[in-house]
Amino acid sequence: MTDLADYATFIAILDAGSLTEAARRTGRSLQAVSRALAELEAELGAQLIQRTTRRLQATPAGAAFAERMRRVLADIEAARESARHDGEAPKGKLRVAAPALLGATWLTPMTAAFMQRWPQIEVELALSERKADLVADQLDLAVRLGDLPDSTLRARKLADMRRVFFASPAWLQQHGRPEHPQSLAALPCVLRTTGADRKQWPVNVDGEVRHIKVHGAFSVNDASAANEAVANGLGAGMAPYWQIRRMLDEGRVETILRGFEPPPVPIHAVWPGAGALPSRTRLFIDHLAIQFGAVHW
Repeated sequence: MTDLADYATFIAILDAGSLTEAARRTGRSLQAVSRALAELEAELGAQLIQRTTRRLQATPAGAAFAERMRRVLADIEAARESARHDGEAPKGKLRVAAPALLGATWLTPMTAAFMQRWPQIEVELALSERKADLVADQLDLAVRLGDLPDSTLRARKLADMRRVFFASPAWLQQHGRPEHPQSLAALPCVLRTTGADRKQWPVNVDGEVRHIKVHGAFSVNDASAANEAVANGLGAGMAPYWQIRRMLDEGRVETILRGFEPPPVPIHAVWPGAGALPSRTRLFIDHLAIQFGAVHW
């Protein structure tokens, strides 16, 4: 019978997109990862993962199963965490920095759940697109997007954030649906003036990351405004999937170039490396790992 480790391995395969990378992330052998997947599919009598030319992806049955299993595994880890700290009453104040939109959409409700579990801990969120200096700004923790530069900060990966290309139906009707990312170089795009991918968008071509130069008459320094501009037909866009999911559901935008999606962006929790980590900070990091890990990014 399948055990919890095999369920977690199945989720790791989906998140990693390959058996080899899933083996690295879980600390299991490639043979054990492959066997876990085969036994799980045999037990359920359904194919959960299909292989494409570039990566492994969930079948419709696998996607539905994964969504429910993420919640189950998160609940189990939360129960373990509660048992480990039963009888303790950590208290004090946490100052946490995060990007504004991510903080408002995801971090705030996650923090609310944390404070309900630990009512004697106060949390102050500092939300800004500026990368905060943890020491100078007297912060306990920061949630950051993207690869981390070498530094004295300690870090824990929380999730990988899927990114997509998208456009409005009106834009697609006017310009047609691009079949290759190189087409974007000759088409109007909405540019974000912050971040490393302002005018060169990363694309995945045959498993290799390349960069396409893009241009457009409209640019903005705010993610929500950029997404709204795309929905209003000012250009094609690139954004994290979670930012535009509601627009997709409402039919205001459509994903394009799905076979060439940019590589996912990692989400990390980072904190100063010096000194012992207070229990309230450690608890919050563990909580974020559970919560972010349960989200279908």
